[in-house]
Amino acid sequence: MDYQYQKGDETPGKVWLVSVIVGREIHRDAALELSELATSCGFQVAGLTEAKRDRPDPKTFLGSGKIEEIKSEALANGAKALIFDVALSPAQQRNIEKAVGIEVLDRTNLILEIFRQRAKTREGRLQVELARLTHLSTRLVRGWTHLERQRGGLSKTGGPGEKQIELDRRMIATRVKALREQLKKLERQRNTQRKSRQRGEVLTVALVGYTNAGKSTLFNRLTRGGVYAADQLFATLDTTARRCFVGGDVEVVLSDTVGFIRGLPHQLIEAFKSTLDEAAQADLLLHVVDSSTPAREEQMTEVNKVLEEIGAKDIPQLLVFNKIDLEGRSPFITCAEDGTPKAVGISAANGEGIDLLKDAIRQIAEKEPEEPQEAPDNEDWLAEFER
Repeated sequence: MDYQYQKGDETPGKVWLVSVIVGREIHRDAALELSELATSCGFQVAGLTEAKRDRPDPKTFLGSGKIEEIKSEALANGAKALIFDVALSPAQQRNIEKAVGIEVLDRTNLILEIFRQRAKTREGRLQVELARLTHLSTRLVRGWTHLERQRGGLSKTGGPGEKQIELDRRMIATRVKALREQLKKLERQRNTQRKSRQRGEVLTVALVGYTNAGKSTLFNRLTRGGVYAADQLFATLDTTARRCFVGGDVEVVLSDTVGFIRGLPHQLIEAFKSTLDEAAQADLLLHVVDSSTPAREEQMTEVNKVLEEIGAKDIPQLLVFNKIDLEGRSPFITCAEDGTPKAVGISAANGEGIDLLKDAIRQIAEKEPEEPQEAPDNEDWLAEFER
């Protein structure tokens, strides 16, 4: 089912987490990240099962025996839903629900629900609704009787002889078309604003990075912009742009963007395309990295994957290793052979290294434009960071 608890609910209920390793693809801190995602969504985590499969079972992903084991643990601890840290097919999701008797969410459901809760602007809400309906349209099957609560503002009219699934598909297609038209209008407005900034010949800088790497905290530190920032995944979704002085008389336009994450649903990338264009159209990307997590290299790789998908892989990057205070490290700056700043170590929380970062941005802004370049190699700069 496509789970959604109502905003008025004070307690969404307990959930049981299922973290799965498939084949040799191991993600560091996967269980912790899943727990943080569930908590960010407002759920109470009752417990977690870690499982490993060489390949997914076509019916239940984990096999009937493991599902029975999970059911026993989940129900014994009062869980009202299971959350899987993988993308389940519609059939797998239905089969698991039938076997355990409680609702089942997969990673895509969970992230879509977090985005639904966090979107504040009109554009953000439209983007999330488009993503959720696009996802839902792929899961319409016979017997999908609970769709009623998912319709929102959809029309409920239809011919008396029309099958429910056909009506559902038609209503979703109509709403998706309307959402795309509204988003195109907002995208044109955004492009007009972007062209106005470009005419002013001001360097445009976009903050990108894994969710909870500290982008919004850094944005506020650089611009005093007052953007909502919290120690949680996807604390902010809506793009904000502010002017920022980085030294001397040099001014740049800085944009804060939505955080990326492993397995970011394709529907969200597509729906947020106009917002993510802030990164694709920028002159410089500040790739913010949580230096305190052992999974930083994997997170950097995931961010670069998304940047490639939105057409931003060739935009120059300045790596910003944030949260160095948690490692007990001092601020630092690393430059390429030609003197161009390539990596800066800072703490956005306490301001350490911010002057170094501003100076690095100023140096890049004052340089003559160069040919597009690929994103920095993770291993090279991580080696520098770990020295």
